[in-house]
Amino acid sequence: MDMTLKRKNIDLPEDTLRKLSLIAVAQGKSLKTYIEQLLISKADSISVEVSENPSPSGDEWFNDAENMKGLYQGIADMKAGKGKAYSIDEIKALLGV
Repeated sequence: MDMTLKRKNIDLPEDTLRKLSLIAVAQGKSLKTYIEQLLISKADSISVEVSENPSPSGDEWFNDAENMKGLYQGIADMKAGKGKAYSIDEIKALLGV
């Protein structure tokens, strides 16, 4: 675990601080120490996975390297001015729908 510490100010409702202070005192800790330990414990219990699949639904099509290669090439072509964006009406006209 990365032990680099960062200082952050947080704002909490007075009622929340009062309750947390009571719990901290009951455990023989300062409020600051109690909150830090609570947040560290919660963060350590969370599993974070990052997927390179851009589909919100996790569509398997995006896991295929050839599909992604074509997709990135198309994006690069558009950025280089080598492509054309069509409106839905233009696409319907081209398809004769």
